[in-house]
Amino acid sequence: MLLNTTTVPLSVDFDTPADFFIFIFHLLFATSVVLVAGSVVVGITFTRSLRSQNRFTFMLNTSISDTLTGLSVFYLGLFDVQEGYPSRNGTFYIVPSFLGVNVLTFLFAQFDRYFAVCHPFFYRRCVKRFLVIGVCAFCWVYTYAILTVQNMVPVSTAARINAFGVMTLQIIVVIKVLMTIKLYIIARNQLGREAPGAERDGKRESLRIIVFVVMCFLALWCPSFINIIVRQLTGKGMRFRNEATNLFAIMARLNALVTPAVYIWGSPALRGAVWRAVWRRICPRCKKRCDDKYLP
Repeated sequence: MLLNTTTVPLSVDFDTPADFFIFIFHLLFATSVVLVAGSVVVGITFTRSLRSQNRFTFMLNTSISDTLTGLSVFYLGLFDVQEGYPSRNGTFYIVPSFLGVNVLTFLFAQFDRYFAVCHPFFYRRCVKRFLVIGVCAFCWVYTYAILTVQNMVPVSTAARINAFGVMTLQIIVVIKVLMTIKLYIIARNQLGREAPGAERDGKRESLRIIVFVVMCFLALWCPSFINIIVRQLTGKGMRFRNEATNLFAIMARLNALVTPAVYIWGSPALRGAVWRAVWRRICPRCKKRCDDKYLP
């Protein structure tokens, strides 16, 4: 449970122009994430043709996590919060764990695309929608079950559990890199041999999205990842006043905006669904111009 925000000081003192910039940046960033990621959630949820496809189920799972991350920035970015051991006005690692949900979801999505392209007969026979939904639910249950245990034990034990979690995350990141390379090779070689059609286009589109998403994820998260390793191994590394001024944490949270934006950019079907379900109702001025493009 979060502390009463009325007792928590703001993240900056407003003594310099940089303080105003930091505060306004987090306000705009949080709003942008909620609007973009939330649009993806609504678009997929209210479009049956997308809900029935496994790849969009994974997109929905990460977009829910991204939307919650955007909402959390209204607290992390605007108030004086420091996650860690010890923490200051922290969220008991509830908010940073959204990243863990996305890491697991991306990993399973990569395996999903691998089997869809390399073993299509096995995939159509065995990988059903309920299995994908179960995997997405597992990402949440596993992440927050570990977090629950971590919050119930003494701080020294929790710190060791957190260190183990970071080490596990390092292994997952290595696997993600290898899978990204594998998927890129598949996209260039195997799909080029398939006959043109909607199925091949769907596989190509989903592979392109997952490769771009993982590349952006690694690029934005790796600086924080390296800093964590340096701090654990040497006790040095960079430290920041709070989460609002933590450049590495800000870069990692940028994934919450970049990921749904890549989804919308890479999938015309999702783009049309988001327009019909959300922006068509919010933006009546451009309704007529865009209806011709997105509506049948």
